[in-house]
Amino acid sequence: MPSGRRGRVAAGTAVLAAAQQLGVDLESICGGRLTCHKCLVRVEAGDFPKHGLVSRAENLTAVAPDEAAHLAKLGCADGRLACAARVQGDVLLTVPEESRAHKQIIRKSAGERVIDVDPAIRQLYVTVEPAELGHHRGDWGRLQDALAAQWQLADLTIDLPALRRLQDALRQGDWAVTVIVWQAREVIDVRPGYHEGIFGLAVDVGSTTIAAHLCDLRTGAILATESAMNPQVAYGEDLMSRVSYAMLHKDGLAKLHTAVITTLNKLAAQAARAAGWHARDIHEAVVVGNTTMTHIFLNIDPVELGQAPFALANQGALDVKARELGLRLHPGANVHILPAEAGHVGADNVAVLLAEAPHHQEAITLLVDVGTNAEIVLGNREWLLSASSPTGPAFEGAQISAGMRAAPGAIERVRVDPASGAARFQVIGEARWSDEWAADQPPAYLAAGICGSGIIEVVAELYLAGIVGADGRFTADHPTDRLIWPDRAGAYVLATGEQTSNGRALLITQADVRAIQLAKAALYAGAKLLMNRAGVTAVERIVLAGAFGSYIDPRHAQILGLIPDCPLENVTAVGNAAGDGARIALLNRVKRLEAAEVAQRVTYVETAVDPDFQAEFVAALHFPGGRGVGESRSGGAGERRSRRRRHG
Repeated sequence: MPSGRRGRVAAGTAVLAAAQQLGVDLESICGGRLTCHKCLVRVEAGDFPKHGLVSRAENLTAVAPDEAAHLAKLGCADGRLACAARVQGDVLLTVPEESRAHKQIIRKSAGERVIDVDPAIRQLYVTVEPAELGHHRGDWGRLQDALAAQWQLADLTIDLPALRRLQDALRQGDWAVTVIVWQAREVIDVRPGYHEGIFGLAVDVGSTTIAAHLCDLRTGAILATESAMNPQVAYGEDLMSRVSYAMLHKDGLAKLHTAVITTLNKLAAQAARAAGWHARDIHEAVVVGNTTMTHIFLNIDPVELGQAPFALANQGALDVKARELGLRLHPGANVHILPAEAGHVGADNVAVLLAEAPHHQEAITLLVDVGTNAEIVLGNREWLLSASSPTGPAFEGAQISAGMRAAPGAIERVRVDPASGAARFQVIGEARWSDEWAADQPPAYLAAGICGSGIIEVVAELYLAGIVGADGRFTADHPTDRLIWPDRAGAYVLATGEQTSNGRALLITQADVRAIQLAKAALYAGAKLLMNRAGVTAVERIVLAGAFGSYIDPRHAQILGLIPDCPLENVTAVGNAAGDGARIALLNRVKRLEAAEVAQRVTYVETAVDPDFQAEFVAALHFPGGRGVGESRSGGAGERRSRRRRHG
């Protein structure tokens, strides 16, 4: 993990060699000589029914004295060095970010947004009357008087860590101090003399990735952005598997909570360091995520989200001290969590609404935040409907035989020639298409697998070329030599052995196509269900949000029937809109009130119990979907026929 690669190796194989055999590149400068200490891995011990194995630390060879000495120097007593540990039985391993030869590319950058900066945090310089004999007001009382007189702030409280620093700060500053006030209600810091610098962190805790944006709360500028894989992937790729993990393991919730808090502390420290500050200088954070991620982040058991009626512990916005969650930010820092809409549509969707503001527009807009669990909103300024659609992890490369996440070497773009059936592709990290590679100018990366945008495009292209039929099955009589039949189901050779990093052909199997059919049908059915409820037959605008949604080609999405018909010029990708919404709420406290209001306005449609959802799902299984076999739609069967004519 987190690549999801699995396979069998001979007993006694070094973990480093096993990883390379499976196409997982571990960092190893010394080439396995137990010198560089870069190939650190961690054993995930326990019963993992999802993976069909029981993982035990004892299924690796015992730690030898020299390996133990190196691990002690690294401060990783619970880790193993892949060059020294050898496989003796079933084992599930996590490769930490620092041990990956090809660091993960997390496509969750902040978008350009116009935001009125009015944060909940204020930094104020105050002069205070010195203490005198006979005056027993107390230093905090004198500071209260000064804040009321000079800044018209009354009825303030003071955080205990700030109170502990108050007397020393007043005397060091010769009775002049800079105070930091949260929401005009609480003093969270007191510093001697004059100081500048207030900072906040906007965080999107996604099921697969976590993104954090460090912002200057005075100017609104983004100072640094840091991202990482969500380490909870090791305990389950989708939300329900993580809920199950928390239910079935006594320490399951603790492990999931600790994993996300540890990662957030790391991202906060990295972002602060990149900006020339420290994590303790971060005075506030806004965190968004789906309801499962939010519950786990707050260390609340998500068990009720895994069963009807899918009850939330809390639907409204929350403010919690960072220190209560184990976050190592400023001692008085507050964490604001945006409200949720319903059991399976959480704060991340509310953040998308803040960023895209369909409730301020006339046009009927379909907002789709594509991920392991797709959140869908339909509406305009008059009405809003929302739903959650269980698309599963296929769009992110999981459940795909050669699937991988968006890292160097992942195929992300595909084109198939309808006449020959041959494919050309682009991999992340190499600008040239595969048909432009040359022996004297090899690519920076050979194909190591295929990521979400690539699997969408290859299935759409195979459909357009007639290699895959409307029912999703491979066409047995297609003349291409790329279609092979290692079993009765068939497979398509996307990349030859010469084009791959492991020397073996990269295949798109019938099961892969089926996984995409199921995922796209779930997403389309959710959108169609909302359209039916609203009584509309078409949408005027489609917005694709999320790290993965930003890299879907709208044309291929419509070819597959992933989204309803809409003029392509009105289909836009907006990047990590949830992260942008978190940043808006961080920089503008009034927008938090708007978030609470719009969350109450949305009418939620529960797909899990709606009988029409299953009917729409079945109807959407075919390509292009939603209309039945053989019917033409924009970019679908009609385009497939025209392609064939163009190529003779």
